[in-house]
Amino acid sequence: MSEQFQFSDVVLAWYHKHGRKHLPWQQDITPYRVWVSEIMLQQTQVATVIPYFERFMQRFPDVFSLAKAEQDEVLHLWTGLGYYARGRNLHACAQKVVEQYSGEFPQSVDQLSELPGIGRSTAGAIASISMGIRAPILDGNVKRVLTRFYAVEGWPGTTAVQKQLWQVAEQLTPAHSHREYTQTMMDLGATLCTRSKPACGICPLQPQCEGYKTGKPTQFPNSKPKKEKPEKHTILLMIENPDGELYLQQRPQTGIWGGLWSFPEVSSEAEAHTWLKQHLGSEAQAVWLDNFRHTFSHYHLHIQPLKFSLPTRQQQIGEHSSHWYNPANPSELGLAAPVKKLLHLSDI
Repeated sequence: MSEQFQFSDVVLAWYHKHGRKHLPWQQDITPYRVWVSEIMLQQTQVATVIPYFERFMQRFPDVFSLAKAEQDEVLHLWTGLGYYARGRNLHACAQKVVEQYSGEFPQSVDQLSELPGIGRSTAGAIASISMGIRAPILDGNVKRVLTRFYAVEGWPGTTAVQKQLWQVAEQLTPAHSHREYTQTMMDLGATLCTRSKPACGICPLQPQCEGYKTGKPTQFPNSKPKKEKPEKHTILLMIENPDGELYLQQRPQTGIWGGLWSFPEVSSEAEAHTWLKQHLGSEAQAVWLDNFRHTFSHYHLHIQPLKFSLPTRQQQIGEHSSHWYNPANPSELGLAAPVKKLLHLSDI
């Protein structure tokens, strides 16, 4: 019996007894539903994704409804999931599928990989789960399972280790049961072969696992070389009119919080007053609110809110896309988590 057959046979037997089969995206399986779930699950836990996925499917039940939606509506439903480029790419991808493929997802990994926001692993998951195509995947869970099973040295983010893992994933993917095998590999990493407390005692791969044999399975995958995250600082201007509405600007499509609505951003109190004079032509009463830290994947951002109370109502300030947001009757806009937090402070 070959190693490939043994490996897939073992994990598939485990799946039929213990695998997850009742997640929302495992019901009424279509390429669209699998695609949306896979994008949401990137760097996000299943428990967090479930309510987002269900709301998203209610609002956008198919690729056509998503393609014709406004970006603000899409990002509004994405608010809180983070990594907002995923939401923008999801919208762009839906439009491309409708325009170029008449609403039918292409039936090949290579073509799927050319769509916005879909990499090789996500393309493999869509193809294998919803189309029955033999295609390996290599998401974070699968990387962890394979690096431990083979005791692969090196950080998986390097090109050399990535190449090695793709070769292994390709070799192990069976010629049958594509949907079940793909789901099994993700399930093993998510439920048994977890990052810090793997359940080796009940793992079906434990007898052959090289990482387990070392006595230190959690050393695999090797950690990314440590690098201190830089600390950045910003001031967010919370401009409130007499009606209790707060002024928001839409950020550029690229960069942090791309396409989302946020407060004007400055780097100093002096710049804040200059900004107000330039855009309002007058001063306003200012109050510092409690600062807090928001962490991105590559840096920490210290946010200092500075609230201005305007004596009269302003319809629009400056040349940017603007909106007066009423916390008591909120608009459906895409908001970054720190902005949403500030908008809902009880003392606003």
